[in-house]
Amino acid sequence: MIDQKDSGKLNTKWGIVLVLILIIAGGSLYAAKTADFGQDQTALINEPFFEVKTGPLTISVSESGTIQAKEMVILKSEVEGRSTILSLVPEGTEVKKGDLLVELDASSMVDQSIAQKIAVQNATAAYVRARENLAVVENQAKSDVELAELNLQFAKEDLSKYRDGEYPKLLKEAQSKITLASETLVKATEDLKWSRILFDKKYLSQTKLQEQELTAHKAKTDLELAKADLDLLVDYTYQRQINQLESDFNQAEMAFEREQRKARASVIDASADLYAKEAQLLQETSRLKKLEEQIQKAKIFAPTDGLVIYASSAKSNRRGNEEPLAEGQEVHEREELIYLPTTSSVKAEIKLHESNLDKVSLGLPARVTLDAVPGKEYLAKVTKISPLPDAQSVWLNPDLKVYTTEVDINGDAEELRTGMSCRVEILIDHYNQAKYVPIQSVIRVDGEPTVYVHQGDSFQPKKIETGLDNNRMIHVLAGLSDGEKVWLTPPLKVGGKAEGERANGISEQESELLKNAGEQQAGSEPSARENRSRGGEQTGPPGEGERRERPRGEGGRGGDQPGGGMGGGDRQRAEGQGGPGGPGGGPGNIDPERAQAMRERFQNMSPEERENMRKQWEARRQGQG
Repeated sequence: MIDQKDSGKLNTKWGIVLVLILIIAGGSLYAAKTADFGQDQTALINEPFFEVKTGPLTISVSESGTIQAKEMVILKSEVEGRSTILSLVPEGTEVKKGDLLVELDASSMVDQSIAQKIAVQNATAAYVRARENLAVVENQAKSDVELAELNLQFAKEDLSKYRDGEYPKLLKEAQSKITLASETLVKATEDLKWSRILFDKKYLSQTKLQEQELTAHKAKTDLELAKADLDLLVDYTYQRQINQLESDFNQAEMAFEREQRKARASVIDASADLYAKEAQLLQETSRLKKLEEQIQKAKIFAPTDGLVIYASSAKSNRRGNEEPLAEGQEVHEREELIYLPTTSSVKAEIKLHESNLDKVSLGLPARVTLDAVPGKEYLAKVTKISPLPDAQSVWLNPDLKVYTTEVDINGDAEELRTGMSCRVEILIDHYNQAKYVPIQSVIRVDGEPTVYVHQGDSFQPKKIETGLDNNRMIHVLAGLSDGEKVWLTPPLKVGGKAEGERANGISEQESELLKNAGEQQAGSEPSARENRSRGGEQTGPPGEGERRERPRGEGGRGGDQPGGGMGGGDRQRAEGQGGPGGPGGGPGNIDPERAQAMRERFQNMSPEERENMRKQWEARRQGQG
């Protein structure tokens, strides 16, 4: 994470850069506004000029490029991660299908495959155990469920048996006992009655009478006991037995349900374990298979006959720090290693600058020349234009937008080899008779192309109509005649505000944006300002800064009082003297070449990039506010 100190240094750096851009832009605008175009016209006569001509004019775009095979097999490293090249076929070798081209180091993968085979065996054993365990669990679950179901059936039968069988039987037995006891009691009572009559008449002994009395008493007692047994059976025994049997039935029913659930859970658990072991086995097997495939891919064989060309040699956009392909070099996955052209047909690949994109279209003819084949031209045709800018070029230089364009060379060119440097000239149009002037002699005034024509002792602006250009000459459609002399170095200030807006490629609005951005940045850098001379810190008139002796090129700071104005004019900034009530110029001892480079970079910004820059500074200003 960047600490506050580093962040302050970074903000200081960008603040200085933005202030420098502001100084350069402001100075140019100031010079354009204050220069007197009514200078000595006699001196202008000695300026370089060009006489308008009519003649053949070719509109073309020329770019350097690289020869590539039109059809080729691209061999890449398919080994994961990074690997070292153990052996490599020499470049330029004619190989046959099946020849070994590249062997990558696979020793670590061989060791991993041995360990992986052990893991596969362990996973296989675990899978077999889980499979057999599932069979055992299913069998045991089935047995437990069947036993619980049988117990439930028995409990149900016991309940039905007692309620519908045993109890009615017991009830009848008790009732029959009562009936029998009642009849016995009636008979015993009748016998006792006659026994007493006989005893009274002295026909029966005392002993026999007592026996008859005992029999009657016993019959009476038996009847009472039979009635008591019936009451006990109906009121107590039956109810208790029914409750017990119903409870047994309910318990058996719940036990049956428990066994069913337990069986399902056991089977599911064993099945899940089996699936897990199966998935682990598949995973370990897949890893082993992948390792074996990676070991096989460590050796790259020729899929077809062809000429070996290293990808590092054929790439036209290869970075300067990229090493050529060689044994012992590390390569990463999907890195292109070798090209095998399958035909003798070739094409040229160029990077087309965005300024020429609207001129070039598919099907345009082209001429291709090579230093390796001097004195010979190859006819070609534009066959492909990339819809997006080259990503690597944008990464290396965000200000450079180029589009990969392919130009097919007609016929077979056996002497051409992939990777050769070439020069491609795309023929856009050709005029047998056309007026033309150098492109630097044409400027835009109020959005219209204008040249300065020699008239008498001066050069006068003249609006013209233009067509395409070839980066040297521009086609004049109307407005000029043969023999007229045009100024090769026209003044950029002409055209008033319209010319002043773009004299340096920076509009006044953008200049004001940079100015505000520079002040905003400067306002967020107290540590940097502490090392500079401070002005306007004491109470005083608004915008009046303190004047101190300072090295040339170091600006002062305006007053902090309300109403303090912006910094002084561009000339004061350039001299390092802060204007009344505003910030002074930035350091004036910056290398001119560096300042010019920063200025050109800002000029090369697209409108979208400048708009993004404006939004960023607006957001930063709001954040700091």
